[in-house]
Amino acid sequence: MSRMDSPPLRWGIIGCGDVCEAKSGPGLQKAQRSELVAVMRRRGDKAADYARRHGVMRWYDDADALIADPNVEAVYIATPPDSHLDYTRRAALAGKPVYVEKPMARTAEECRDMVASCRGNGVPLFVAYYRRQLPTFLKAEELLRDGAIGELRFVSLRLFGSASEADMTPGATPWRVQPEIAGKGGYFHDLGCHQLDLLDYLLGPIDDVSGYGLNQAGLYGCDDTVSASWRHASGVMGSGLWNFVAYEGSRMEAIDIVGTDGRLRTCAFDLERPLLLERAGAGPKPIHCPVPEHVQQPLIQTVVDAIADRGECPSTGDSALRTAEVMDRILTG
Repeated sequence: MSRMDSPPLRWGIIGCGDVCEAKSGPGLQKAQRSELVAVMRRRGDKAADYARRHGVMRWYDDADALIADPNVEAVYIATPPDSHLDYTRRAALAGKPVYVEKPMARTAEECRDMVASCRGNGVPLFVAYYRRQLPTFLKAEELLRDGAIGELRFVSLRLFGSASEADMTPGATPWRVQPEIAGKGGYFHDLGCHQLDLLDYLLGPIDDVSGYGLNQAGLYGCDDTVSASWRHASGVMGSGLWNFVAYEGSRMEAIDIVGTDGRLRTCAFDLERPLLLERAGAGPKPIHCPVPEHVQQPLIQTVVDAIADRGECPSTGDSALRTAEVMDRILTG
């Protein structure tokens, strides 16, 4: 049997919630040499409903049962961050490769434990920082590598938002701003991690960072405002500001990478927005790139290929740990 004709990698999902509806679940089904065979949620009726709608053979309401299923060869963990460490340990102990949602965990210490658990049990660990394989950011990488804006000097990152009605309702705040579930950073942990991981990919690792996290509005137990400055190992300087309790009209996101000959503007969340390439003496040039129907599918393909020793995945436990360490250092000042 040729490598291309080898049986598909059979996946099980722990936590088949919203992120699995379009972003990831169908990607596991549509990637080459990949098959989704089982799903799990603590509420069995919801697991059964997902399985029925997506044509998945088995469903469970117990994570250990899914992990123990001999038909499940690899485990995708799509639960909130507070359970990532526990489920990763269990899957690794069973000898099954792990693909885990972002943020990788609540703290860098938990992330280090996940890396050690997988390494100690001889299984690979991957993290769903899927922007590393989206056409927009592959194009951005190409432009930067080819010197489209000259020698790189600095990057400026901004993300501003306003409080939602749920944020302002005591006892009903989303899990993303419950520190025991999401981590101290709240929305910064949930959203800022994508941006900082993207910069790790485009500009290389950050080797020095400082910052502050504050709870300005007091609506919930997490920080709602974060500022940071950093230096990439390449010498590129960076600064960032995140605020999630400003007035509604302030909502915006921008990542500006500036060099000696121009600027490249992108953003991590509005995936339909084109790259803007601005060079000395010329106005901004929009560069449109396609957005996959299932945004995690390109990264999932690299995970499947890496497990089969057919290629490499750009988002591993080691790369995601770097992002977690940067965020911890920002939030601890």
